[in-house]
Amino acid sequence: MASETLDPATIAALPEEGEVISVTRHGETNWSTGKRVDVRVGDKITSYFLKVITVPEFVGAAQGEYEGQKALSAVIPSHVIAPLAWGYFAQDDTKAWYLTYFRNLRPISMSRPPPLEHLLSTVRNLHDNSVSPTGQFGFHVTPYYGAPPMIVDWTDNWEEFFTRDFRASIVYAQRTHGHIAGLQALADEFFDKVVPRLLRPLQTGGRRIKPSLCHGDLWDGNIQIDAESGEPVIFDPCPFYGHCEMDLQCMRRNRYTVGIGFVQMYGQVAASEPREDFDDRNALYAIRNDIMTAGMYPERLGCLADAKEEMRRLIAKHPEGLSSFGGDLTPTGKVC
Repeated sequence: MASETLDPATIAALPEEGEVISVTRHGETNWSTGKRVDVRVGDKITSYFLKVITVPEFVGAAQGEYEGQKALSAVIPSHVIAPLAWGYFAQDDTKAWYLTYFRNLRPISMSRPPPLEHLLSTVRNLHDNSVSPTGQFGFHVTPYYGAPPMIVDWTDNWEEFFTRDFRASIVYAQRTHGHIAGLQALADEFFDKVVPRLLRPLQTGGRRIKPSLCHGDLWDGNIQIDAESGEPVIFDPCPFYGHCEMDLQCMRRNRYTVGIGFVQMYGQVAASEPREDFDDRNALYAIRNDIMTAGMYPERLGCLADAKEEMRRLIAKHPEGLSSFGGDLTPTGKVC
């Protein structure tokens, strides 16, 4: 029987009166495997997507994905596949699973890009219409950026949120590659000069940013097109309430199909103040993505080189750090 290939905890999440008629592999990553599960109830067959995580240190990602998809589907239900359940294996709690409906999607590519105007509308809708439950930056469970967990403790201060995450990304990359020549000294100067220069003005001088729900890992592999509607569908989130522009971190480099053109489209209609810093903020967020990518994939040394080059460029552009900002830096109070 097909159901014999499934853990009892997974079977319990399927319709009680259903019969599992097939289980087939459908995609995989370095830390998870996807399966299509077809279930017959009466004369109707329903297909489900099951993600199985077998690397013990990553099993928490199942909960993060479930809670992320749940939050996303509350805001943009037509562009997200609503989650059904998650849990640990009944017979082995070092493994976890995540269950949702199976949807007929096609991948995007350079030759088959998504409709950018539709994607822009979807992403803006997510950012504009989501509401942080605490009014702060953070998330209520730990999300995973691919493999590594993200630090998402609640805070009112976006600079603080980003800085602790960026520091953690450097530690993660060094855990993978060992000592990376020059990175720590470069990072120290970067944290001293560039990060406050680009992020502190967002919440000072009467300027403020809303903690928007971010997908958190919005790259080509997590954006596909619904075969029936032609609309973009996003999945595999690393969710948190943050600065909306952080969702553009995976779009700056030439390796991405949804690339700098989309970043510029977003910036024209939704850039935060000060708008003149938009491109530099995008570069800052993209550096974080490059470092995390290099940490996940040891062979991606080019990502580290790109990150270090961009860090040097931004340091050279802002050598005086925060003192070079010409506007008001009085902290902006929260809206009660």
